[in-house]
Amino acid sequence: MAKPPARRSSSQEIQRFLQQSKTIATFVERQPRLLFAIDATASRQPTWNSAMHLQQEMFRATHEIGPLAVQLVYFRGFLEFSASRWLTDAEQLALQMSQVHCEGGHTQIRRVLDHALAEHRETSIRAVVFIGDAVEESSDKLCDLAGQCGILKLPLFLFQEGGIPEVERTFRSLAKLSGGAYARFDTQSASALATLLGAVARYAAGGIKALQDSKSKSAKLLLQQLNR
Repeated sequence: MAKPPARRSSSQEIQRFLQQSKTIATFVERQPRLLFAIDATASRQPTWNSAMHLQQEMFRATHEIGPLAVQLVYFRGFLEFSASRWLTDAEQLALQMSQVHCEGGHTQIRRVLDHALAEHRETSIRAVVFIGDAVEESSDKLCDLAGQCGILKLPLFLFQEGGIPEVERTFRSLAKLSGGAYARFDTQSASALATLLGAVARYAAGGIKALQDSKSKSAKLLLQQLNR
């Protein structure tokens, strides 16, 4: 028995589909996006566990401003580098993070910045968060990439655990060159990391004004650096 001829889409249906696609594309372009990168080498497990529980502050802090999309990026082991899809709630991000265990390896901050720039050129990213305690790469090359981020209006927010002076100098340089900010934190002070993440998320979702409207000390700390 012959199959009935397939029904052709009408011009109205095609137009409606194209309009819906355009609407979705416009929403994606306008939705604030934040890239959340963490050093997942062996020494980082305590911080990873802490960040996994505290990342929800990024979504909570932007709830009244608008939806936030977050991409989880991490490196670990022998040249392992991973980037998740863009996630829109804390439960999705926590699930992704719960499936990752830190492994020994060298830092790959350059790959984080290369990836961030590539994503940003495709669809705008409002901010990049990086949490780490070491730099085992050429600071000159990292600074060059940070300068490119600055030209493209992609600020880097670098959070340092530990007190290695060389790491602090590099992180501060990357923040300054990109138009972002630097902060130190202690995993023993979970609330400090939570408020810092919340402050950056507010910036990603609502810009400088969102930080100005916030009364938190972390927001004021970041604001001082962004206004320098």
